Amino acid sequence: MSHYMLDSQKILNTIGLLKKRIEERFPGGGLGRVCGELRQIALQTDETIETIQQKRYGYRMLIFMFVSALLVITYAGLSQLRAGKENITLIDMVQVLDAGFNVILLIGGAVIFLVSIENRTKRRKVIKAVNELRCLAHVIDSYQLTKDPCYLESNVIRTTHSPERNLNSFQLSRYLDYCSEMLSLVSKVGFLYVQDYHDSAAAESVNDLDDLTNGLSRKIWQKIMTIDKEPETS
Repeated sequence: MSHYMLDSQKILNTIGLLKKRIEERFPGGGLGRVCGELRQIALQTDETIETIQQKRYGYRMLIFMFVSALLVITYAGLSQLRAGKENITLIDMVQVLDAGFNVILLIGGAVIFLVSIENRTKRRKVIKAVNELRCLAHVIDSYQLTKDPCYLESNVIRTTHSPERNLNSFQLSRYLDYCSEMLSLVSKVGFLYVQDYHDSAAAESVNDLDDLTNGLSRKIWQKIMTIDKEPETS
C-alpha cells in the first residue's frame, strides 16, 4: 500500500481552520456558512466510506445458495439419466454435455449479476456523495461571481441594481483565495471516496469533480492576478 494517502481527519481539521479564518475575516458572511456545510459533509465522509467498504454477506450467501441449488439440480439430473439408461449413447452424452455447458453459463451469469449488485450499491453511494460535493462547488462559485476586481477602480459607474461591493483590494483577494481553497478541499473530500474503492465509474465521477473544481479555481485565480493588492493594516 502506498504511503501517500489522504487523511480524512487532517482534511477535516483544515476545513475547520478555513471556516474560522473566513468567519474572522468576514463575520456573518455567507461564505463561512458554506464552509460549515462542507465541514458537515466531511464529518460524514468516514461513515460513508465505512459503509462502502463493508462486505455484503447477504449477497454472498445468496450467491452461494444459488450456485449450490444449481449444482444439486444438475447432479440430480445426471443421476436420473444414469439410472434410467444402462447404456448411454453418444447422443445422450452430447445432450448431457450441452446441458452441463448451459448450467455453467447460467451459474457464471448469475454470479456476475449478483456480484455486480453489491458493487452497484457501493457505486451509487459514491456517486451520490460526489454529486453533493459538485453542487457545493457550484454554490461556492456563485459566491464569487459578483467579486469583480474591475469595480475597485474609482472611475467605475454603478447602476441602480449593481450589487454592493464594499471590499478593498486586500479583502477581495482574501475572499477569492478562500473560495479557491474551499474548492480544493471539495476535491480532496471527493477523492477520499475512491482512495480505497477501485471502481471505474466511481473514479470517473470523482475525476469529473476534480476537473470542475480546477476549472472554477482557474477562473478565480484569473481575478486574483488582476488585483493590485493593498497591504493588510490589521
